[in-house]
Amino acid sequence: MTSAPSASSVRARVAAAASGSGAAAFATLLLFTLFAGDFWRNLISWPGYFVLAGLLAAASIVVLVRTRPAFHWRRLPRMLVLFLLLATVSIAWSAYPGASALGVIAQFATTAGALYLALALDWPQLLRALANAFRWILGLSLLFEFVVAAFVRHPVLPFWASYPEGKLPSAFYWSRGLLFHGGQIQGIQGNSNLLAMVALLAVIVFGIQLADRTVRRGAGITWLVIAVGTLALTRSSTVIVAGLATAVVFAFALWMRRVAPDRRRPVYLTAAALVVVAAGLLIAFASRIPALFGKSEDLTGRLDIWHSVIGLAQERPVFGWGWVSYWAPWVSPFKNLAERNGVTYLQAHNAWLDVWLQLGIVGLVVFILLVATTLGRSWFFAVDRPRTTIADDKPYTALGLLPLLLIAALIAQSAAESRILIEAGWALLVVLSVKTKQSTP
Repeated sequence: MTSAPSASSVRARVAAAASGSGAAAFATLLLFTLFAGDFWRNLISWPGYFVLAGLLAAASIVVLVRTRPAFHWRRLPRMLVLFLLLATVSIAWSAYPGASALGVIAQFATTAGALYLALALDWPQLLRALANAFRWILGLSLLFEFVVAAFVRHPVLPFWASYPEGKLPSAFYWSRGLLFHGGQIQGIQGNSNLLAMVALLAVIVFGIQLADRTVRRGAGITWLVIAVGTLALTRSSTVIVAGLATAVVFAFALWMRRVAPDRRRPVYLTAAALVVVAAGLLIAFASRIPALFGKSEDLTGRLDIWHSVIGLAQERPVFGWGWVSYWAPWVSPFKNLAERNGVTYLQAHNAWLDVWLQLGIVGLVVFILLVATTLGRSWFFAVDRPRTTIADDKPYTALGLLPLLLIAALIAQSAAESRILIEAGWALLVVLSVKTKQSTP
């Protein structure tokens, strides 16, 4: 006969449960803010967003200091540390030191939140936090678009913003009320590409939860259908390409899991051949490919932006103009650097060119190594069986594919967007880099 639990043990269990619930809620809010920063900026203004982001970054640091999660500082990815160090010291030679200082502060604030997610959560907890954040973003986005289309019935501009009178560029609108017209919907983020990327990552996360049976089958299928439907309604060409690239990586990972470790050479040779063929087709049919995805030959102005960025990068090729994160449109050379149809763009729409522009060839090499090492560790986590003993007989899990599929999607997106350098993109890169270095899925 077992004795009844003591009052102190009951209180301890309640406190632990409350603490766990609080940590889960905080992680969800943090990820929601990272992926839907434009929602907060449109709703509560840039100053309000800065306060919220500052509080979340400070809370991440405080929690890490107080809980002291078990990890080894020496096992922090060296390329990550070196990249942040290079961005910081670039203030010394920056052509816009004030803007660089602000960019570095934003980079470290984002990194602080990412370190909390990487060190305070294990892989199953991270998966759940991502799923919760994506459900909120997708659910609120569809609700928002429905309200605008059904009741407001005209395009909606962000709050707290003033615009000149007359016809405005479509990019200025929070929602254009196109839900009943088949898209392109923009969701609470006010940007179809951003919403599409969340939908793509949600497909990965929800699919893994279903495969590992960590959610109820009915609920899992429902949210997976919502994610796929949202992706279709955004009609984002760049994310469709990213999704296709991620699917190819997924297929090769599954193939690798099916063959013995000593028979993997054909898989690698096939992958290398596919890359060569894809590169050849891309070069041969470069002028025709955009039309397949409904894009103009200049890739909706990206070619002009890339040309301008390359020209500037060549003026300071080695160490760049100085880190700035988001481009600062109030300083040179970013004033009117990328303007199209009345819209000023604050990124190079290519992460690799953006790094070259800001940190030169030196920074680009460091960034390439950061991404490549993260991809390499993620690959082996996906294709090697998890080990806790010498025996190599533990079953594969779908969760082991999470870091690989996420980093693959980020890399694919980086060819047309610089999002991997800022907000959710940078945070996810840091999380994957740190967690694949510190622990296994």
